[in-house]
Amino acid sequence: MSLIAAGGVFIVGVISYNKWQEYKAKKSVERAFASDHDDVLMRSGDEVQAPSARHEPSFSLDETPLPDAGSGAYAAPEHVEGDLPAPSFAPGAEETDHAAPAAASAAGAGTQAAAPAPARSADASVPPAELATSLVDPLIDCLLPLELEAPVRGEKILPALQKLRFVGSKPVHYIGLAVSGDWEPIVHGTVYTKLQGGVQLASRSTALNELEYSELATRLRGVADEISAEPHIPDMIDVMAEAKNLHRFVASHDAQLGVNLASNGAPWAITTLLGALEKQGFDVRPDGRYTMRDNEGGQLFSLSTNVTLAEETTPRLTLLLDVPCVAPARDGFGAMIACAKSLVARLDATIVDDYNQPLSDAALTEIAGQVKDFYAEMDSADIPAGSTRALRLFS
Repeated sequence: MSLIAAGGVFIVGVISYNKWQEYKAKKSVERAFASDHDDVLMRSGDEVQAPSARHEPSFSLDETPLPDAGSGAYAAPEHVEGDLPAPSFAPGAEETDHAAPAAASAAGAGTQAAAPAPARSADASVPPAELATSLVDPLIDCLLPLELEAPVRGEKILPALQKLRFVGSKPVHYIGLAVSGDWEPIVHGTVYTKLQGGVQLASRSTALNELEYSELATRLRGVADEISAEPHIPDMIDVMAEAKNLHRFVASHDAQLGVNLASNGAPWAITTLLGALEKQGFDVRPDGRYTMRDNEGGQLFSLSTNVTLAEETTPRLTLLLDVPCVAPARDGFGAMIACAKSLVARLDATIVDDYNQPLSDAALTEIAGQVKDFYAEMDSADIPAGSTRALRLFS
């Protein structure tokens, strides 16, 4: 099996190398016979200049931030030095299935961006530079610079960029350096002098692998040809090392923290239970799970009846907090325990752990301290719980 795997990697490498040589030859011919005349329709006064000398971005999680936008390279946010820390918090909560990121539909008209923005992107008050960082994040994405031969309008490149939005389950986003000097999502009506792509290195389920990266490289060169750009594709070995490092962090911090409510008497009738949960403030989901939201509409925690939709009764409820997806300021654990205690009085129940042992206030206080330590670890890795970065990784 090892020889077969090695042979497969070798064949993929040979094919990729041949494709790259073919691509280089094609570009050389195009440059040899290209016209030297500028497209005056692509200029906006004297401000539109040819792209400056390329500054290659760094792809290591352990290196310093990139130069700012003024130097022509995409600026990375600050992050901590060294390897991502190993966690010490391991709650005995019930595990739930980890859904792969859902494929977003292609953007259609007008001012739609080239890639779906995470969480806060719909807020027009978010500065373009901050929104650009949330789309192409040097800490969790492999940066894919696309050097344009000439400034270009967003509407001319959006159709080509839409063709490469995912490799496997990993999203691919794009931003552009506008003539204003700001990096921003690519929209109609704006002229861009540089482009930057980014593929997410890891998700809750898997890390970016060699086959996905080879597919990405091949498809990206095709997109680059359509928009007259020169792609700069990082070395696969370096990218795979970063992807595995990031996925180790995600896997070790994928904490689902749960508490259970056990009936003190007969099992609860589902029809009666629904009314009590709705009065408690839960929203009903089509899969039979209930979610509790905060005042801003964000999900704090969920509730499961632990039975199928066809069942008529249940003796046990489970409240579940997705720890890395809820910011400490929202106090998801405190809200979940307060809700559990309210349901205890409403439903005549007892708060128990996974082994059906009662959880005392002292035990809950100890768990709250572990949650606080868990949040501190995520902060030290520059991936704060509940942040746009964390929501992308743990979606």
